[in-house]
Amino acid sequence: MTTPHRIRIVDAFTDRPFAGNPAGVLLLDAFPEDAWLQNVATEVNHAETAFAHRLPAGGGADWALRWFTPATEVDLCGHATLATAHVLRATGAAQGPVRFATRSGVLTTTAHDDGTITMDFPTAPLTPTAIPDGVAQALGAEPLAAYDAGANLGDLLVELADEKTVRALTPDHKALIRHSERGIIATAPAEDPSRGYDFVSRGFFPRVGIDEDPVTGSAHTALAPFWSRRLGRTELTGLQASARSGLVRTELRGDRTFLTGRAVTVIEGDLYA
Repeated sequence: MTTPHRIRIVDAFTDRPFAGNPAGVLLLDAFPEDAWLQNVATEVNHAETAFAHRLPAGGGADWALRWFTPATEVDLCGHATLATAHVLRATGAAQGPVRFATRSGVLTTTAHDDGTITMDFPTAPLTPTAIPDGVAQALGAEPLAAYDAGANLGDLLVELADEKTVRALTPDHKALIRHSERGIIATAPAEDPSRGYDFVSRGFFPRVGIDEDPVTGSAHTALAPFWSRRLGRTELTGLQASARSGLVRTELRGDRTFLTGRAVTVIEGDLYA
């Protein structure tokens, strides 16, 4: 019998089960071949599955971390990083700040006494761009403006008129594929900031096998600089208004963006493969 791997499903950017963004998390002794990692992610069939293994002491990072969607490996993922940091804390595998070696450089997470976890990510460089032909038709709403979120994300960020418009989107996902390297982030200001969030967003990533992502941490490295400049504050809270929904606290620190959220383990079991 194959020695089983412990696998967990963690809901990230939420403090309750069946909300936020679910991610698979596997802690390994080393990374097996890529085909196995991809097969596991396809089997788990959540937006991302994270694979991590401990690195030798004394180096520039503590753990190696990779992320796979059901279709491909990705360069950056916020919610699965949060989920991995949550598992490391919950199992006692790591104490204090954790440095992850990833495709996007070393990413650090810090667990706090109140149960939240903060991730230190690179800020996405936003460049205004012409609204591509066909984006309005694919989204089902007319953007006010569009921004290239840089090569690290590969996303197109589009500003829409208001929160109601973002919530009402029913995009043609196949048509969206040709308009960005990874996906489309649609955003608008909060209709009523007294509800506890400053802006709303939704994220569509059909090119990497995710029609709509429930809560996209990495997208907030672009949303944070966009709304911080617009609202004149470095600390904000974003609501990703998917069916599952989730809150991401952002803090802009120049070329770094701090993302803070909660996570909860909902499933734990053995993978026989």
